Amino acid sequence: MPRCAAVVLLCVVWATSGCSRFHRRAPAEYVYVTAKQTYLRDRVAAVSNRTATVENGEKLKVLEHGRRFLRVQTDKGEQGWIDEKIVATQQVYDQFGALAAQHKNDPTVATGVVSDDVYLHITPGREAERFYRLQEGDKLQLLKRATLPRPIPSWMQPAADAKKAEPAKPAMEDWWLVRDQRGETGWMLSRIMNVDVPEAIVRYSEGQRVVGAYVLTTVNDPDAPGDNKNIPEYLTVTSPYEAGLPYDFDQSRVFIWNIKKHRYETSYRDKNIEGYLPVTIKMAADPNGKTPDSSAPAPTFSYRVLSADAAPVVPDPTTGYIVPGQTLVKTFRLEGNLVRRVLPPGTTAPAEAHPTPVQKKPAKIRKRR
Repeated sequence: MPRCAAVVLLCVVWATSGCSRFHRRAPAEYVYVTAKQTYLRDRVAAVSNRTATVENGEKLKVLEHGRRFLRVQTDKGEQGWIDEKIVATQQVYDQFGALAAQHKNDPTVATGVVSDDVYLHITPGREAERFYRLQEGDKLQLLKRATLPRPIPSWMQPAADAKKAEPAKPAMEDWWLVRDQRGETGWMLSRIMNVDVPEAIVRYSEGQRVVGAYVLTTVNDPDAPGDNKNIPEYLTVTSPYEAGLPYDFDQSRVFIWNIKKHRYETSYRDKNIEGYLPVTIKMAADPNGKTPDSSAPAPTFSYRVLSADAAPVVPDPTTGYIVPGQTLVKTFRLEGNLVRRVLPPGTTAPAEAHPTPVQKKPAKIRKRR
């Protein structure tokens, strides 16, 4: 009899251990804080006690689902309830990770500074999922621009019985794909950041928005104001203060330093162009140079402009991406204080598109004496 009982006991143990293999625990669920800073509370009620402080991006383990609230646990073991509206799911977190990996090696087309606290979105658009929150003063690397119609508030929507009129051109807003100092990547509204440009250059912008400023070289001025006597010389690209433009900039300008007058002056300006980022800066020799000066390496910059034969550029209505058609590469060299365009010998500059139509000047008629 005892032998039979032992056999039965072994069967029960085997059955229960076998069942446990087919009833595994559900995988742990995690959420991530989207608020700048918030608190966990000991209960969901009008009056409650704070149990922990959590910050943007912090990972929380979900212990229990309630009505609009989650009971979570921090990495330190602190537990409490949090509103589900201020957390992102694992899926959203993974999407931002994939976006950062996708654009990890993208070139920086300009640098900027956040002018107010702002969220990063997974795609351009106010309704897109958001996660990371940037703070005023954070440094940014600008990677790509998009432009979309600005959402119209419900109270501004035309009435159903309103007379049909010619639809007005929608107001646009620009978005930038950016990367912060921690490598966090996402889309943000362009109006909540400023391009990182020296104040000495901004004063010469003449009502244009500086899209990018790039150091070409430096010159030594022993009598220059300030402690730094090695003064940078800049290339800037600018555009009108207008969102929704089908190009990134319509002007480029080279600023050299006048050692005698100790101030910046314009050496070259390229106006009325449809230019696209990025701008390439390097030290290079003129491939067509025939003199020692032109064959020596010098600051060289290039950018793309829309060809005259290309179709008009229209931003993608869904993504807002701006993809120009046929473009031309314009290359220039800074030789001393002069800027010269690099063209193969015996060739002329190809025709390019212009935002403002160029009017041909009438030929002058010589008066007979």
